[in-house]
Amino acid sequence: FIGTVVLIGVLAFVIIRCIRAARNSTDYYGAMIAYGFSTLIFFQTIVNIGVNLKLIPVTGQTLPFISYGGSSLLSLMLGIGLIESVLIHQKK
Repeated sequence: FIGTVVLIGVLAFVIIRCIRAARNSTDYYGAMIAYGFSTLIFFQTIVNIGVNLKLIPVTGQTLPFISYGGSSLLSLMLGIGLIESVLIHQKK
C-alpha cells in the first residue's frame, strides 16, 4: 500500500512539474509540448491503474517510467528532455 501511494505521488509530482513548466513558459510551442506531455503521462497512468483495478479492459499500456517497454521508456525520457528544455529556455 505504501509503495503504491509513493508511486502515485511521484507520478503526480512529474505531472505537476510539467504543468508548471507549461504555465511558466514564454514560448507558445514550449507550453503546448509541456501540456501535451503531462496529458500523455496522466492518461497512461489512469489507464494502467484502471486496468489493474479491473475497471477497464486490458489495453497494453505501460505504467510511465515503471513498466518494461523499450520504446515506451525511450519516448518518455525524450519527453522529459523536452520538458527540461522548456524549463531552461524560460525567461527568469
